[in-house]
Parts: sequence; C-alpha cells; structure tokens
Amino acid sequence: MVEKTSEDILARMALVPRTMEARGLDAIPAIRSRFFQAKDLELVNILDLILQDEVSHVYIGNYWFNYLCVERKIDPIKTYKILAKAYNAPTLRGPLNMEARLKAGFTQHELDELVKT
Repeated sequence: MVEKTSEDILARMALVPRTMEARGLDAIPAIRSRFFQAKDLELVNILDLILQDEVSHVYIGNYWFNYLCVERKIDPIKTYKILAKAYNAPTLRGPLNMEARLKAGFTQHELDELVKT
C-alpha cells in the first residue's frame, strides 16, 4: 500500500495509517488475550506498548487525512470509500477496536459508516 500510494498524499494518509495500521488496533486485543491466558505477562506488556504506539500512528494519519479533506473541501467519509476502492485496499474485517479507534481520531459517525461497509 505504501508503494501504491507513493504519488498521492491523500491516498497515503487514508490507506496506510487509517487502514493498514488501524488493523493493528483491531488485531492486538485478541493476540493480547491469548498471551494473557498463557500468563505471558511480558508479551502482554509489550503488546500494550505496541497498541499505544499504533494509536499514535493512526491518530497522526487521521489528523492529516482530515486536514487535507478540509483543505480540498471534500467529504472524508466518501473520499475514504473512493480511495479504498481505487487502490484496492484490504476489506475491513471485525471486530473493530472501537475504543482504540476513537482514541486514534476516528469519529463515532465514521466508525458507524465503517461497520456498515
């Protein structure tokens, strides 16, 4: 996805942090749960740090994506859908980590739209 979006900053901000890295927000809780059940608390702590780091990455991507949408006077939700289709982005699969996605700058309205997709 990084290579595909190298010529378009809007697509890059839409699809790398907000799609690819955001998948990490969704995947980490299930992985963390398995290591917690196995009583591997060192890995649980590492995954907690990775999750915090991913929230920061996605937040920055959300900030710049929305900034560019405002600057270009385009709707972020519609634009995201158009870009995801145009660049053949991976299909969103649940469950979504709504709490982490909200911390990372997604709006509730945007998350509601993502769930519908």
